[in-house]
Amino acid sequence: MNQEHRILFTGTIGVGKSTAVSSLLGVPLVSEAVDGDGVPVAVDHGDVVLDNGDRLRLYGTPGQRRFEPTWRALADGAMGLVVLVDHARPAPLADLAIYLENFLDLIARTGCVIGVARMHAGNEPGLDAFADVAARHGVVCPVVAVDVRDRGQVLSLVDLLLVQLESRGG
Repeated sequence: MNQEHRILFTGTIGVGKSTAVSSLLGVPLVSEAVDGDGVPVAVDHGDVVLDNGDRLRLYGTPGQRRFEPTWRALADGAMGLVVLVDHARPAPLADLAIYLENFLDLIARTGCVIGVARMHAGNEPGLDAFADVAARHGVVCPVVAVDVRDRGQVLSLVDLLLVQLESRGG
């Protein structure tokens, strides 16, 4: 029997969640209205059928904190999480902390990879600072710079997540 697997892409508004998923799939995303705790909210997603017939569904969460109930609903049953952080925002380390705190249960059950977007050589904070924030939340996971428009880089994020899941026996 074929199975469905869900991977979430989360992060602040404008970080490129939808762009990342779309670049990975190579097709436009579907925008679906879901209940955001009584408020309809659009969630972008796309899917691909794997060689074994299983379906991989990729979801971009809404970026605003007011949709935390929607984040929890999407996390239920997900197989892993990609956290995208916008290095160009005023407080990217604080942004990362928000998403780690809200998805700790999912991360503990599955796995996580952190992609830092809009990062330029020599800019601070460096990748080690993002890894330190994750470690302070009890999360040990890959932290890499990523251009969400580049299919190969986004595929690398998903590959890192899948390797992590395999090492956990998932």
